[in-house]
Amino acid sequence: MAGLLEGKRLLVTGVITDASIAFSVAKVAQEQGATVVLTGFGRMSLVERIAKRLPAPAPVIELDVTDNEQLGSLADRVREHVDGLDGVLHSIGFAPQSCLGGGFLTAPWEDVATAVQVSTYSFTSLAVAALPLMGPGGSIVGLTFDAAQAWPVYDWMGVAKAGLESASRYLARDLGSQGIRVNLVAAGPLRTMAAKSIPGFEQFEEVWTQRAPLGWDLTDPEPTARACAALMSDWFPATTGEIIHVDGGFHAVGA
Repeated sequence: MAGLLEGKRLLVTGVITDASIAFSVAKVAQEQGATVVLTGFGRMSLVERIAKRLPAPAPVIELDVTDNEQLGSLADRVREHVDGLDGVLHSIGFAPQSCLGGGFLTAPWEDVATAVQVSTYSFTSLAVAALPLMGPGGSIVGLTFDAAQAWPVYDWMGVAKAGLESASRYLARDLGSQGIRVNLVAAGPLRTMAAKSIPGFEQFEEVWTQRAPLGWDLTDPEPTARACAALMSDWFPATTGEIIHVDGGFHAVGA
């Protein structure tokens, strides 16, 4: 029986360790028949080492989403490995420490600007960079942390995610005429490297596991990865501008 992503060519950003959501997406995608190309930033040798833990070898290309030259050359560099793209996963976010952990009133604009450029604007810049490789039926998927409300310690990253959610709707509007879908997955808290860098992030953990109707496993990114894979498959052909919650149902309940 063919996999959900049989024959699909996917670009997956944001792999840092094998606990990364992006790593789990790449793994699930390969298991479902996709050919995967990864991008890395900074510690390329680490990303290349982690890539070897996937079920099949995956090439890694460098991508700094704040570097216009790297964005401009992305399509040509991806073409060295695949002849086009059917899906793109945006799993990129960063905020300087001043923007997190209670610094909402004091974070300087320069740091906030960095958070917004890397975590929000890059969704659009990545999509534009990948567009020459994509055609009708293509899918762009990003990762958010429900920005409908204010969270403890998340501060300016929460604002950046709200911007990401809005940007995804505008991208869905502008790319729909080309047959390209744009959606987000709102995951519950997971013990990724990114989460560990947020001071006080454990405040999310206990309340989430207690309140989510289905329960919530802080160490299992696979449910999130499966949702991303499904959105990049042909099984959501008429869904765009959507945010799919993969959070055990936490978003749907009050106290």
